[in-house]
Amino acid sequence: MSDFRAARDLLLAADYPTARREFRWPELTDFNWALDWFDGVLAAETPDAVALKIVGKVTYTFAELSARSNQVANWLHEQGVRRGDRILLMLGNQAELWESLLAAMKLGAVIIPATTLLTAKDIVERVERGGVSHVIANASDAGKFGDGGYTRIAVGDAYGWLPYAETYEAAADFAPDGPSRAGDTLLLYFTSGTTSQPKLVEHTHASYPAGHLSTMFWIGLRPGDVHLNVSSPGWAKHAWSNVFAPWNAGATVLIHDYQRFSAVALLEVLRDERVTTFCAPPTVWRMLIQEDLAAWRLPLRTAVAAGEPLNPEIIDQVAKAWGLTIRDGYGQTETTAQVGNVPGEPVKPGSMGRPLPGYDVVLLDPITGEVGDDGEICLPLTDRPLGLMSGYVGGSSEAMRGGYYHTGDVATRDGDGYITYVGRTDDVFKASDYRISPFELESVLLEHEAVAEAAVVPAPDPVRLAVPKAYVTLAPGFEADEATARSIFEHSRRELAPYKRVRRLEFGELPKTISGKIRRVELREREAAREFREDELGS
Repeated sequence: MSDFRAARDLLLAADYPTARREFRWPELTDFNWALDWFDGVLAAETPDAVALKIVGKVTYTFAELSARSNQVANWLHEQGVRRGDRILLMLGNQAELWESLLAAMKLGAVIIPATTLLTAKDIVERVERGGVSHVIANASDAGKFGDGGYTRIAVGDAYGWLPYAETYEAAADFAPDGPSRAGDTLLLYFTSGTTSQPKLVEHTHASYPAGHLSTMFWIGLRPGDVHLNVSSPGWAKHAWSNVFAPWNAGATVLIHDYQRFSAVALLEVLRDERVTTFCAPPTVWRMLIQEDLAAWRLPLRTAVAAGEPLNPEIIDQVAKAWGLTIRDGYGQTETTAQVGNVPGEPVKPGSMGRPLPGYDVVLLDPITGEVGDDGEICLPLTDRPLGLMSGYVGGSSEAMRGGYYHTGDVATRDGDGYITYVGRTDDVFKASDYRISPFELESVLLEHEAVAEAAVVPAPDPVRLAVPKAYVTLAPGFEADEATARSIFEHSRRELAPYKRVRRLEFGELPKTISGKIRRVELREREAAREFREDELGS
C-alpha cells in the first residue's frame, strides 16, 4: 500500500520528464483498492471531502460512501455473494452503481459492468460467457433477463427479485473474509465490438485500480479537483475517469446524468458546478463546437478527450473560444492510458502525445515485425506495464504474440517522440497502391462547416481497385443535396493530395456500437457487397 501511495504522490508532483525517468509501477502483493485506498486513506484522511456528486440527485463524502458501500457489501454477503463470484452490474449513472462497485470489490467478487442499453439477447451472451452468479440491475430492466440460476437483485420493485433497498438495514462496519491478492481477477469487460465480436477482457485488483495512475497523470488530476467525465456505465472509460483516476487523486467525481444529450445543459453544468477537469469523447466535443463556446466563461483548468482520436479542427475551435487546448490521449479497454498529451508539455495538433509514465511503446511493422517509426502500437512484455490486462477470457493469445501486446492500432512517431494515430489495422487501406488513413481524411472533412461526423472506408473501383468513400452526417442547417456534396468535394480537393481525395460520398447517420463508436467495419462490408452505382455521388 505504501508503494502505491509513493507512486501516486510522485506523479502528482512530477513534470513529464521527471515522471518518465523516475516513476515505477508499485509492487503489490495483497491489495484491495476499495479497502486499502478508498477506506484506509481517502475516507480516513479526508472524510468530509466530496467523493461523488450526481447533479440534482445525491452527494456523498468519502466517509459516507465508505460506510454506504460497507452496508451493501454486508447485505450482498448475506445473499450469498462470495469471493470470486461474478456479478453482472447493469446500472446507469446512479448512486447504487458506485455503492455496488465498491462493495463488490471489498468482497473480492468479480465485477462485469454492463450498459443498460443491452438487449435480452446481449444479456444472455454476457451471462453465459461471463459465468455470472449474481445480477444487480434496475427494476425497469428486469424484463430483459430470462431464466437462469443466478441471484437477482433489483433497484426498485421487480417481482421475484431481491430488493436492493434492504441494503440500508445492513451494518455499516465491514470486515473482509481474507486478503485480496493483487493478481486476483477484479473486472471483466466486454469490448465495444467495433471491428469484431466483443472480447472479454480480464483485469485484476492491481491492473485497473493502480494501473490508472497513468490516467490520473494524463488528465492532470489533483486532490480537490471537480472532475466531470462524459461516459456511459458499462464501458471501460467509465471506470477510467468516473472511478479510479479521480479517486486515485482524491478528486470529486461529478456526474451529469441526462436522458437526452444537450450541449447547452452540459455547458451549464460545467459552469455552475465549478468543474476544473473535463473529459469527453470526440462525439461530444463535435456537438459542443456547434454552440457559441466563446459566450461561455468556465472555470476549467484542463480538458481531455478519449475514446476515439480527436480531430485537429475540434482542438482549434475550442482553443479559439476558451484559450484551452484539449489534450488527446490513447488507451484501450485492455489497458489504462498508454499515450497522452500531458499538462505543461507542448501539444502537437493531431498527435496523441507521448508514452505515459510506466509505458514503453514501440511501433512494429505489421509485415516485417521490425521496430520503427511507423507501425502497429505494441507494448513489450519484457517490461510488462501494470495497467495491461491479464488476457482475454476464453480467447486467443494472438494479441500477446512475439513478446508484445498488439493493440491493433497503427501510428507514426516523429523525431520528438510524439505519436500520431493512423487507424485500426483493419481500417487502413490501399488506393492506387497508396496507403490511406481514414482518420486523416475524416479530420479534413470535419473542417468543412457542413460535416458533423464522417467515416471513410474503401469502395471498390474498376481502375484503382479501391477509392476513399466518405459517409457523412450533416451539421444542422445543411441539406443532403448535390450543392452540399459538391462543396465537400471541393474542400477535399483543396486540402488533400490527389491520391487521398475523397472520391465518393453518401449522406446519412453513421452506424455505431452501443458505446457510441463508429462501426467502420459495417460500412466496409456494405461497400464490399455492392458494385459502384452510376447514380452515386462521385468526384
